[in-house]
Amino acid sequence: MVKDPFKTRLEIAKKKVMKRNLDYKKHNPSPLGSAFKLSTELVSAVAIGTIIGFLLDKTFGTKPWLILIFFFVGVVAGITNVIKSAKNMQK
Repeated sequence: MVKDPFKTRLEIAKKKVMKRNLDYKKHNPSPLGSAFKLSTELVSAVAIGTIIGFLLDKTFGTKPWLILIFFFVGVVAGITNVIKSAKNMQK
């Protein structure tokens, strides 16, 4: 028995569409995941900067100057990381 050429072409097209959808999902994360990643990068950079400033202040006895300095360094580093990640997502 000979297979219908239309059904054969339809099966091939379905396989191509499924493969394309899998490739799209693999390379494009969900918007919620992307937002969570960006917010985590910003918050973690600020937290690490503040902790480093706190530890250095405790060591050198310069309270609150190094906490403030490293807080702002963390903010700048976090914003820079978010901008780089956002540019990479646009590509």
